[in-house]
Amino acid sequence: MHFKLIIAFVEDDKTDLVLDAARESGAKGATVINHARGEGMKQSKTFFGLTLDTPRDVLLFLVEERLSRHILEKIAKAGELDSKEGAGIAFKIDVEDVIGITQQVEKLTQELVNEL
Repeated sequence: MHFKLIIAFVEDDKTDLVLDAARESGAKGATVINHARGEGMKQSKTFFGLTLDTPRDVLLFLVEERLSRHILEKIAKAGELDSKEGAGIAFKIDVEDVIGITQQVEKLTQELVNEL
């Protein structure tokens, strides 16, 4: 079985929506890293030396390869990544090897068998 890692940087108020969309699309779980900071094409605004950043979360999804594009698209829609400037980004990368997901692999295998 081949896997992709989807990494999404989203506004913290969109985290739960993105997690729900990913799970409904086939993701079996996620890791959430809270309070990340980032900067896009425009620098963050400051007020008397204090940065006015929108809080962000980093979401990590290890997903089965054939589901990855569908999940990525649902994440983008839920997080408004293409429709709202500065809302965040999401991308996927290849995963060469994985340890510690035996139960998820069994569940995915059963789902594949049921589809056939």
